[in-house]
Amino acid sequence: MGRQVTARKRRRLEQAVPAVAQPAIARPLLRWYARAKRDLPWRGTADPYRVWVSEIMLQQTQVERVRGYFARFLEWFPTVHDLAAAREHDVLRRWEGLGYYRRARQLHAAARRIVADHDGEFPRTVAELMALPGIGRYTAGAIASIAFDMPAPIVEANSRRVFARLVGHDRPLGGAAGDAPIWEVAERLVPTRGAGRFNQAVMDLGAMICTPDRPLCARCPLANVCVAHATCRVDEIPVKAPRRRSRQMHETAVVMRHGGHVLVERRGPGQWWEGLWDFPRDAAATGRKLGAVRYTVTHHQIECVVRERSAARRSPSTDKRRWVTVAGLATLAMTAPGRRIAALLKQSSSI
Repeated sequence: MGRQVTARKRRRLEQAVPAVAQPAIARPLLRWYARAKRDLPWRGTADPYRVWVSEIMLQQTQVERVRGYFARFLEWFPTVHDLAAAREHDVLRRWEGLGYYRRARQLHAAARRIVADHDGEFPRTVAELMALPGIGRYTAGAIASIAFDMPAPIVEANSRRVFARLVGHDRPLGGAAGDAPIWEVAERLVPTRGAGRFNQAVMDLGAMICTPDRPLCARCPLANVCVAHATCRVDEIPVKAPRRRSRQMHETAVVMRHGGHVLVERRGPGQWWEGLWDFPRDAAATGRKLGAVRYTVTHHQIECVVRERSAARRSPSTDKRRWVTVAGLATLAMTAPGRRIAALLKQSSSI
């Protein structure tokens, strides 16, 4: 992409796409989507519950990882009523492995609100949907457009990139202020009918053609109206925000045991993995070293040494601390490092 473009021509091209009639974008995009769309288990349905569950799972999680979880989750909680009636612990247990457990807690809380306040019927407007726990503008737009064919725009990782390149937006994206211009583009382009198909087509285009690296512009149905393509800036748009430095951390987990039982604690409010079970942490702990586990949370990289100690007696179990057998650990909703520590225990000959 070494072709030079004059500043005057660039400005003219940048002004062209926003003025293009919406059908000039929707028609070729939907023709492409009809033949190339991804085969995903949550597609082909207007059931707002299935749309909602899939969209919450897909937040900050790769599509391929969500596929299996989505089907299993619906086996356990096939309707919003089933989800609302479940215990939070059971919801967290079935969510285990997807990470970002706040999503599961909010999903559960929203299901209860839908049943209690809306008789089990999903609200149909973006504003009403956004009033539910864990549903932001993107998720509300996805539910409203896909389930109810409301002309609601969406902006997520893939569509953000498509729209930014389409209009040649060369400012950093992210956050309410950074994404505001992209939302304006999405609102202009979403059709009054077939909004769900349009939104899904934009996401698929971003996932399959308008990729972050080495986009397949020659196969893009919108290449002839794309400012980034016309001005040779596909590799520059969207503008990447500076990467946040990783923070190295060290901690010590304690496997306190009494006979065949071990002590676990439930993570409290404001902690990572709130509501999930894990082994106690004590930086000054001594005892036999079982090994170490490493894990990452946002921009933190943690190395956790695991030490084993014996307790003279078992203290009474509470809703925050519990003595369980090693086999019983499998029934708990545990943090990711907690599950890895449990695996170390199974390899240990001491229990």
